[in-house]
Amino acid sequence: MNPTACILVIGNEILSGRTQDVNVQYIARRLTEIGISLREVRIIPDIRRVIVSVVTEARAAYDHVFTTGGIGPTHDDITSSCVAEAFGVPWVPHSETFALLEKHFAPGEFNAARQRMATLPQGAIPIRNPVSIAPGFTMGNVHVMAGVPRIMRAMFEEIAPTLRHGTPVTSRSWHAFGLYEGALAAKLENIQHAHPDIDIGSYPFHDRDGHGGVALVCKGLDADEVTQVADKIAAMIREMGFTPLAGEPAHKA
Repeated sequence: MNPTACILVIGNEILSGRTQDVNVQYIARRLTEIGISLREVRIIPDIRRVIVSVVTEARAAYDHVFTTGGIGPTHDDITSSCVAEAFGVPWVPHSETFALLEKHFAPGEFNAARQRMATLPQGAIPIRNPVSIAPGFTMGNVHVMAGVPRIMRAMFEEIAPTLRHGTPVTSRSWHAFGLYEGALAAKLENIQHAHPDIDIGSYPFHDRDGHGGVALVCKGLDADEVTQVADKIAAMIREMGFTPLAGEPAHKA
């Protein structure tokens, strides 16, 4: 079994609709590539008791917990102190991070608000931030990253080589125009029953010209079995009188 993971997206701006989250898709794709199974995603508000409770629950349930958002200099950036509370440790200035940020800012600009970004749970390991200097951190199995997408991506790539992982997921897909889920559901279910360890997904689509069909995706840890299932899906599409096209449709609407 591959290690499991949960993503916690922290921020009122996501829940209100002001900001669209794009971090989950990136993390999910990268976890699949390195062999970590994403099992849950939660979006939670900037409320201390909620963050502490959810972090405590998630870190006990999963091998890895990734958080995004809430580690900046403003009053609502409380993720770091909440993680400290969840682990039952003090939230204290981190000397190396403090020195790094102090050197980064011009004299007089490293104010109390910015010093919050150098305050971490005691025992945390900083995650280097090559974009804007202020680091994230790892505490136990919880990896705390920025919410700004380009910074989050840089932080994730810093820790990716260090993460306990398993077998990368193999994926194969087909799509067919004019074929719809209602027509193939029973046949596809038979394939799924024969291969319970392979995740088979069915996704309707319409392209920008209004032409529709279905994309069929199979994923699993056993590359040979994934290939077997993909071959069965292609054969099923042909038997139904349609043309299986490799991959997913290029222009989905």
